[in-house]
Amino acid sequence: QVQVMQSGGGLVQPGGSLNLSCVVSENIFNFYHMAWYRQRPGKERDLLVSIPRIGATHSVEGRFGVSRDIVKNTIHLHMTNLKPEDTAVYFCIAEDVGREYWGQGTQVVVSS
Repeated sequence: QVQVMQSGGGLVQPGGSLNLSCVVSENIFNFYHMAWYRQRPGKERDLLVSIPRIGATHSVEGRFGVSRDIVKNTIHLHMTNLKPEDTAVYFCIAEDVGREYWGQGTQVVVSS
């Protein structure tokens, strides 16, 4: 069973930065797609950053970027200039044909 473990998150002040990590127990290049989603309070889970195995990543939020550590099978979400509306639970997912694996979710609270 593939495991997807997230870390990072917590409380940050508006304007601050935060990094989230997502470690997969399998080679991340075995998955045709990985992504970060977020779920704001009372809202649906929305795609935040798309990370295809081949090709450029795409973020719907210009303040957020991603990086990959191939050796550690890890993807990172780098969030800058955080705003109160970024308060949400953040999830990563590893997807391949016929299977998908979600992380456990990481709470981020942006508040002064």
